[in-house]
Amino acid sequence: MTGVPASAASGPSQAGAAGKASAMGSPKAGSSRAGGSKAGGAESGVQGGAQDGGKSPRGGKIAAAAVNQASVWNIANLLTMLRLVLVPGFVALMLADGGYDPAWRSLAWAAFAIAMITDLFDGHLARSYNLVTDFGKIADPIADKAIMGAALICLSALGDLPWWVTAVILGRELGITLLRFLVIRYGVIPASRGGKLKTLTQGVAVGMYILALTGWLATLRWWVMAAAVVLTVVTGLDYVRQAIVLRRQGIAERKAALEETEA
Repeated sequence: MTGVPASAASGPSQAGAAGKASAMGSPKAGSSRAGGSKAGGAESGVQGGAQDGGKSPRGGKIAAAAVNQASVWNIANLLTMLRLVLVPGFVALMLADGGYDPAWRSLAWAAFAIAMITDLFDGHLARSYNLVTDFGKIADPIADKAIMGAALICLSALGDLPWWVTAVILGRELGITLLRFLVIRYGVIPASRGGKLKTLTQGVAVGMYILALTGWLATLRWWVMAAAVVLTVVTGLDYVRQAIVLRRQGIAERKAALEETEA
């Protein structure tokens, strides 16, 4: 079947036929089905339907969604998977030969550094190139906390870091994650600058503790870890404040909307 100009269409009313033909080949429908092509007008709209085997508009939308959906096997998710794979490797290197060999500790530091670097890039790539997937949303925070938690627990188990420091940092991370889920019905708590600075400081401090440092570098890492603990507590309290404000606003908005509906 080929497209027929409206002026040559048979029927009791040429105006009615022309209106129907123009509706079938309207610019909006034509552009959405042919990827934005403007050529063809009404005839391309009719011909496109015939050549595509009579696909329905609904089928076209499903096909477009399938094309636009990011694959799970994209570069951002692969970096996240790499971090997850690095966790057991890092633990093995960290505890090798009793956990005090400088060479093994240097290799463990390299694995930790790679994990921290990939953490900086995977989220940026996912947002910049529309590679956000449900897998990434779940796996990314798990990978972040897994490598940091593994490092802290190993350091405390080896006696290099007090257990209370590990408890404060991991308790804060798990608590804020749970808090985000509790208030997600009212909105999302955005990552603050303080939170990003906290993450950077934690990474530097833990990295310095993984290395077998001595002298003034060993003293320096103590101060860096102290700063990381302070930022951990302060930013954690700030997130709690944001969650309380967000919940109050959400409840007030729902109450106002309910009152308007009843009125």
